[in-house]
Amino acid sequence: MNTTIPDFTEREKQLVKQCLRERYGQDIPIEVADAELMLDQLTEALDTCPTVIWDQRGAHFVVFKTGDSRFRCQFYYTEAQQFGTGKDEYDNLGDCVITLLQVQSDHEREKAGMRSGMNAVDFSKANDGEEYFGPLIV
Repeated sequence: MNTTIPDFTEREKQLVKQCLRERYGQDIPIEVADAELMLDQLTEALDTCPTVIWDQRGAHFVVFKTGDSRFRCQFYYTEAQQFGTGKDEYDNLGDCVITLLQVQSDHEREKAGMRSGMNAVDFSKANDGEEYFGPLIV
């Protein structure tokens, strides 16, 4: 591909910062860098993409600008622990960042054992340790 991808604009960087401020309740510093990505799967050519990076709560976040209004994202803890959002590319930076933050938050909760819709009560046992069979419905 090897086309020049425009850098993140000031407005785009401010949007990322605003999303982070809303998520964490404080200003989170971001860094701007370049990353090489294989944008065209038919060739092995690498394209230089503007990138926004930040770290928070032990996770590293990366948003790549792959073209005009085109973005990819991921978060990772180590090289072996890299996660995406399940969507290859976004046409809206706000949606990209918010989805990335939501997926990482869900992952963080899951790692802590707090899955949505679950609680610590084991309903298969009554409080005295005996099995619970529930009410009889006639």
